[in-house]
Amino acid sequence: MKVVQLIVVFAALVVGSSTALAQFVKGNEAVKVMPDGKKRVETPPLPSVPIGKPCPAAQAGCAGGGWLMVETADGLVECTEIYARPGTCRPSTYGTEKRSRLWIVKTSSQWMQCQYPDVASKCVSTKSLPTSAVQ
Repeated sequence: MKVVQLIVVFAALVVGSSTALAQFVKGNEAVKVMPDGKKRVETPPLPSVPIGKPCPAAQAGCAGGGWLMVETADGLVECTEIYARPGTCRPSTYGTEKRSRLWIVKTSSQWMQCQYPDVASKCVSTKSLPTSAVQ
């Protein structure tokens, strides 16, 4: 009986932890937990050349190629651009709605776009053509 109880507890932990892990990308160097427990989050820097007006997250058609999942100081958000400029992001619907998504992360000091919330998944430079996945 104890073995069955242990299996049930282990299964609950696995399911619970996989859900929690999906809300951020393990290994994302852009997110640092400081000694006081607060998070310091870095977003991709704006390019040195003008990039035009941001496309608001609330405007239909702005995420035509898929949503870009970016960790910000406000937590995980889905954005119309990698820079997470004001107005271009909205609260994450990951886990509740299936959409085409890319995960923007920093790994080995480089900004990358990953197909899944895992730095071991298919990740390429943010300067490359993306490969999103419906998640």
